[in-house]
Amino acid sequence: MTTNKRLKVGQGQISGYLSIFLAVLVLLAVFCFRYPEQLTTPEFREVYTKSIAEALMIFGVIASFFFAAVSLLLSKKIKLALIGTSITGLAIVLGALTLNGRDVVKTDWHFGLDWMILDLLLMVAIFVPLELFFPRNKSQTKFHEEWRTDLTYFVISHLFIQFFGIVTQKPAVLFFGWIGLENLHAWVQGLPFLVALFLAFFTTDLFQYWAHRTFHSRVYLWRFHSIHHSTQNMDWLAGSRTHFIDIFFTRAMTFIPLYILGFSSTVFNVYIVFIAIHAVLIHANTRINFGFIKYIFTTPQYHHWHHCEDPKYYGHNFASIFPFIDMMFGTYYLPAKKWPAGTGVREASYPKGFIKQSIYPFTKSPFDTDLNMDERSER
Repeated sequence: MTTNKRLKVGQGQISGYLSIFLAVLVLLAVFCFRYPEQLTTPEFREVYTKSIAEALMIFGVIASFFFAAVSLLLSKKIKLALIGTSITGLAIVLGALTLNGRDVVKTDWHFGLDWMILDLLLMVAIFVPLELFFPRNKSQTKFHEEWRTDLTYFVISHLFIQFFGIVTQKPAVLFFGWIGLENLHAWVQGLPFLVALFLAFFTTDLFQYWAHRTFHSRVYLWRFHSIHHSTQNMDWLAGSRTHFIDIFFTRAMTFIPLYILGFSSTVFNVYIVFIAIHAVLIHANTRINFGFIKYIFTTPQYHHWHHCEDPKYYGHNFASIFPFIDMMFGTYYLPAKKWPAGTGVREASYPKGFIKQSIYPFTKSPFDTDLNMDERSER
């Protein structure tokens, strides 16, 4: 998977990679069934049933074999098909077709492997076709130079969902937990659904806006956030490239209004699903313009300008959901149908790989060679 050429429909590569992808997910799902206490998320287990998980695993086995066959027929090459069928065969040997879900004993710790599998499956189902048939950058391949790095960020953030969740909620609980919020929670939960949902979107986006802007305006914080901007290949995985210091601060700030206002579980779940999909969408490599909707919600075009590598356009579009928040604070920029020529951070250099990028901001600045912390970016 090191090709620099964009994949094309009808050559067998896409179906071959799909076979491998589904096979890997099925194999990981087998481990979830075998070790649910350690590898599945209690909160997320309430969303799907045992029968749904079993059906998805069987479907994955069948689909993996199907795409392997398609790949072999179209490409006349056995490599990708063989890898896909071999991994699927291993999953079957380990019980993919015979394992049944069971009741789970509560444990103090867990990894979010089930969350990672289902979210990755959903994101691929939505965004791979979107980027394949409606690309903004038609020359950009799925397997660009740093796709493994971005995938690693995605995997880590999902596997450690319990850790990130606990840490990012601590500030809100610490600073506001002593206040009696029961009456406020009751009032908010009594609001009409759409009103409460808008309130959740607006308040979290307002807090996120200032957290985001703070990372751009403080030299030491920009060290960490600039890792997110370092990608020159905007696609659905690019949004996952976020340093853990950035995650802690931004998510902690976003959680404050959710905690204080105490939205109903329905509003909260809709918010989480929307954010999970929307955050991926705005980084996607798609030319879809979204018409008048782009003036209501942030879109790929809007957020790509935030990632623009040209210093003339720095300092714009910090909002995550609502463009009017940028309008309120003078940071809005959306030039009709024009897109930025390139993305990234022109005046900085970064190491390659997840581990190196996680350590680098603590020891060196992407903008200084002498560690004097003289900011050379106007973002």
